[in-house]
Amino acid sequence: MGNGKSDKAARQLEAARALARELGDKLDLNASLRLWDGSLTPLGKNVTGPFVLSIADAGVIGSLLRWPTLDNFIRHYVDKGIDFSGGTLIDLGSQLNQGGRSVKLKGRDALKLIGKLSPFLLARSVDAYDDQGFAGEITGRKRKVADNKDFIQFHYDLSNDFYALFLDPEMVYSCAYYTDWNNDVAQAQRDKLEMICRKLRLKPGDRFLDIGCGWGGLICHAAKTYGVTAHGITLSEEQLAFAKEKIKRLGLEDKVTVEFKDYSMMSGQFDKIASIGMYEHIGLKNIPGYMAKMQSLLAQDGLFLNHAIARRAPKQGWFKKGMRPEQKAIAKYIFPGGELDDIGHSIFAMERAGFEIQDVEAWRLHYARTCKLWCERLTANREAALKYVSEEKYRIWVAYLAGVSLAFSRGTLRIFQTLVSKNAKRPPAIPPTRADLYR
Repeated sequence: MGNGKSDKAARQLEAARALARELGDKLDLNASLRLWDGSLTPLGKNVTGPFVLSIADAGVIGSLLRWPTLDNFIRHYVDKGIDFSGGTLIDLGSQLNQGGRSVKLKGRDALKLIGKLSPFLLARSVDAYDDQGFAGEITGRKRKVADNKDFIQFHYDLSNDFYALFLDPEMVYSCAYYTDWNNDVAQAQRDKLEMICRKLRLKPGDRFLDIGCGWGGLICHAAKTYGVTAHGITLSEEQLAFAKEKIKRLGLEDKVTVEFKDYSMMSGQFDKIASIGMYEHIGLKNIPGYMAKMQSLLAQDGLFLNHAIARRAPKQGWFKKGMRPEQKAIAKYIFPGGELDDIGHSIFAMERAGFEIQDVEAWRLHYARTCKLWCERLTANREAALKYVSEEKYRIWVAYLAGVSLAFSRGTLRIFQTLVSKNAKRPPAIPPTRADLYR
């Protein structure tokens, strides 16, 4: 007479292997699946690569069957119910991207698969303990100005040392610019800072404002290389401290200043304004006010460069729908309060505020490569990362960087640099062609 518990465990293992074989036939990946008994099942017809996806127990499969959401998947990855080795998550995701691989089952095939999964329907795992998400309202749709600080500090005030493990030496945390796809992230970020300065046609004596200045890379480069008087604002205490120390170390105190301030509280006049990777934080309902503020801060012949991640243009009625699972996961664990605009609406808002559009450039594949290199660097620096953040937080960031890289590769996410002038009543302060950008 067999032991009921062991018989159930054997059925679950065999069902898991059958599921792996089914997926392998459909997807034909160069990867393997390791089950909780240590056995390996290939997920393709000719697996030669080292990538292995691991499932810790039958309850993980049961949990994902009951709640097949991205949020649930991330929670199990964070708690090590799901793991990987032999590469990065991008390696697996890139394979899934190739040729549009997907599993679509209908009719008899679907019923057959459901039958194979039946041993997991009641399987339980230890509930994923979720204490890594933002504790407040994550969408930012009801935000007050004071909430902006909480949103920003949740993301940026982890540890400067943590960010240094995957960023470049200048600590630039936005899309890099690859003049050659073989360039490393350090070279690409230097080229990005230079391209921003060229697009703004910075010159000695310009009053330059960087909205959301990060760790100070752009304001310091602009002052050193172009002789501008630069001012940066941030809502991150960690970034502020780093930027102040950098300005002092470089001897730029007479040229560069930085302060803790929300963009809505800014006053004064600036000849050139850059907003690099900050637009995503302001919230869609605040865009008209944001553009009006930029218009009020910009001098008569000034230029404003807005660099922002964008989504695809939404279908009619998009505003009636809730957040997609991937949006909810990013808002909860990484960027609370973040919302993405589409480029058409961004341009509409700029023109409504009185700006004249001068140039729009897409950098989608540049950000796919940037996040890929960041993910590889962070994965390689796992042990060092655990000195500054928890294992759970580290794993969230690995998953985030991989997911964003793949989203840019697929075209789910886009990114644009948009250059505008104050208004159309005066000739813009730019040359007749783009030739000066590529000298």
